[in-house]
Amino acid sequence: MKTQEIPIKTGTIRILMKPDAEVLEEVVVTGMQKMDKRLFTGATQQLTADNVKLDGLPDISRGLEGRAAGVSVQNVSGTFGTAPKIRVRGATSIYGSSKPLWVVDGVIMEDAIDVGPDDLSSGDAETLISSAIAGLNSDDIESFQILKDGSATSIYGARAMAGVIVVTTKKGKEGKTNVSYSGEVGWNKMAVNAFNMMGSADLIDYTRESLANCLVTYGITDSKQAALNNIDNGGDMFIPLLDSPATVADFIHDPSGKVNTNWKKEIYRTAFTQDHQVSINGGSSKTQFYAGVGYNKSEGIVLGSDFERISGRLNVNHKVNNWLNVALKQMIAATSQDGFRDQGDQAQGMGTSSPIGILFAMDPTAPVKNEDGSYNKNGFIPDAKNRNHQTQ
Repeated sequence: MKTQEIPIKTGTIRILMKPDAEVLEEVVVTGMQKMDKRLFTGATQQLTADNVKLDGLPDISRGLEGRAAGVSVQNVSGTFGTAPKIRVRGATSIYGSSKPLWVVDGVIMEDAIDVGPDDLSSGDAETLISSAIAGLNSDDIESFQILKDGSATSIYGARAMAGVIVVTTKKGKEGKTNVSYSGEVGWNKMAVNAFNMMGSADLIDYTRESLANCLVTYGITDSKQAALNNIDNGGDMFIPLLDSPATVADFIHDPSGKVNTNWKKEIYRTAFTQDHQVSINGGSSKTQFYAGVGYNKSEGIVLGSDFERISGRLNVNHKVNNWLNVALKQMIAATSQDGFRDQGDQAQGMGTSSPIGILFAMDPTAPVKNEDGSYNKNGFIPDAKNRNHQTQ
């Protein structure tokens, strides 16, 4: 019934309830059929595309976060573009998968590669491309229907034991042909610019001071100034902690300070994102059509992490007679993902396979490229102990 506001007055108040036609006509889409919501006994929730779509995100599944009760969307990796972990019914399973089943226009969509929870947390960019809905364009989607309870297994069997997410794409509408375009352009950057890294001069001074303190502590020299003079004159002093002689050159690449590389600028960037969609729909009383072409290119804030997708969709519905309707639903998509392959410590964010871990380990006195133009693969701060042991 419709909500009404009745002013309070003395005497008898007569209220006539008015039916809400929109609520009465609400249906549940299970992927196999449409049925009146009043006749559906399972737990379900419907979300429209306008409520779910998040601008600038290539993966539409992230838009479900916080939109439906009981649906968990977890970002398990910091790698740009990786798919989230979604749980609709149960967090874990001993014998089977905890991933929900995706159904698009009645067709069950399987992952191109079987991706488990451990694979999601690895940060591997393949987790996005392998997703069952990686090629879906958010502008082509009309609604989501989430089937949460055991009633989904009666429709799709054991594969639906973790829940079902039914996606309905847009259809043509009877009437005048309409052409529409939507476009978005944006940028991303580090939210907190908190890493004030040492330059070459700072690192050289820090190394000199550290060596001088070590020499004074172990009684190699009488004073810190004497130790600094010996270091500046190129003296090769015995360092007890290393059990071998060492100079400033054993701890950095170029003690002259001529090279001053800002590795933060070499690793991070201001990333740009663009998304474009052109669609056309229309039709007659018997035939309706919808066609859309989309292009999405998203950059990550780490250099080399990019996502690009070109997609196309064609939906045609034709009423042959009173008892026969024919529908054609066709989608094609090409997806490209570039990134770095993680080695298991991305979740901690401090390993040498993560951008932050690499940033902290790089030597500002090391150049980005070698003299022959190739990239310098040895830009890390040297390990003086291992370096000396190898040269002995």
